[in-house]
Amino acid sequence: MSQDSTAVPEAARKLSGRRRREIVAVLLFSGGPIFESSIPLSVFGIDRQDAGVPRYRLLVCAGEDGPLRTTGGLELTAPYGLEAMSRAGTVVVPAWRSITSPPPPEALDALRRAHEEGARIVGLCTGAFVLAAAGLLDGRPATTHWMYAPTLAKRYPSVHVDPRELFVDDGDVLTSAGTAAGIDLCLHIVRTDHGTEAAGALARRLVVPPRRSGGQERYLDRSLPEEIGADPLAEVVAWALEHLHEQFDVETLAARAYMSRRTFDRRFRSLTGSAPLQWLITQRVLQAQRLLETSDYSVDEVAGRCGFRSPVALRGHFRRQLGSSPAAYRAAYRARRPQSEIHSGPPGLSGAGQAPDSPVPQQARRTAAASTPAGPTATTSATPSAGHEPGKPSSDVYAPGRPMLPGQRERPVG
Repeated sequence: MSQDSTAVPEAARKLSGRRRREIVAVLLFSGGPIFESSIPLSVFGIDRQDAGVPRYRLLVCAGEDGPLRTTGGLELTAPYGLEAMSRAGTVVVPAWRSITSPPPPEALDALRRAHEEGARIVGLCTGAFVLAAAGLLDGRPATTHWMYAPTLAKRYPSVHVDPRELFVDDGDVLTSAGTAAGIDLCLHIVRTDHGTEAAGALARRLVVPPRRSGGQERYLDRSLPEEIGADPLAEVVAWALEHLHEQFDVETLAARAYMSRRTFDRRFRSLTGSAPLQWLITQRVLQAQRLLETSDYSVDEVAGRCGFRSPVALRGHFRRQLGSSPAAYRAAYRARRPQSEIHSGPPGLSGAGQAPDSPVPQQARRTAAASTPAGPTATTSATPSAGHEPGKPSSDVYAPGRPMLPGQRERPVG
């Protein structure tokens, strides 16, 4: 769930005179997958006015010299180059070819210029890496495919990566998760521009739901991300995530890794991009957040089930990370969600004394931590409390969207 970033000044959102709101530029690169690339072409490039969908004008622009090779060895020739982006009110970057390759500098310059001139910039799936490389996601909430979210958070620590969302709309910069979520975000753009009826008509033509409920978490692989799973420290990370209900500290993790605390800190930061202490605190807070959303446990019970030594410790860390008390967070969440969704949450969260019954997907918690600034000292202990029965976190879906907190503006999320 993404927190609201600082509001973009209205002046920055005004289009320059040469740009038109109805013009959408799609920026293509060689090596991009054809399915993801075709999504904005289909949504914004086909005239469906007979179905009540207002027409956009599509400009397909090559982000580098062609021909552009795509899935199956196909070669594409884009009718426009980067210069055509100067007319677009919306610029869409579909999935980038490689999360390890830097995008062409000329394309990044064109994206920055478009943003400065008020254009709405959209990154679908790994297109978020291109936006991040251009500096357009600095200090902003964003998402990408859950499999690549840890890499995005580690490589661009100033980006607030949330792998739970299907898409994130931060006003003039928008990002989406994997393939189908690109359709969700494009429908959201149509809905924003032309209303619910237009988006619904388009969804019927595409034979997809106008809005999908839930987030990416139902699709998360329970294994560690590829780049972490190959590291010997991954076993310690996995153990920590499976035992968040117990009270342990970083010294415990270092001992399990057969390392000194200093060596463990250095290796852990290199692996995850986060200090181990703050990572552990963040995982506990995220688990508490989830229990507050999906269960009727009291705040005291939530604290115990997330490894905090006391409710006071939970409240302090929760407020520092989310800007709200646990009780206020739950109240705000329930005010925005139907009661049927709240109480039909994860199996195993229905009874006050019942432990959840399946492991929590690990990447959402781990990834969010990589973009969380270092915080205060943890108040956990290496010794489990007497009589504590280990519980297991649940695996069902986080509800989409972060609830409104006092003083925040509303920003649509998928």
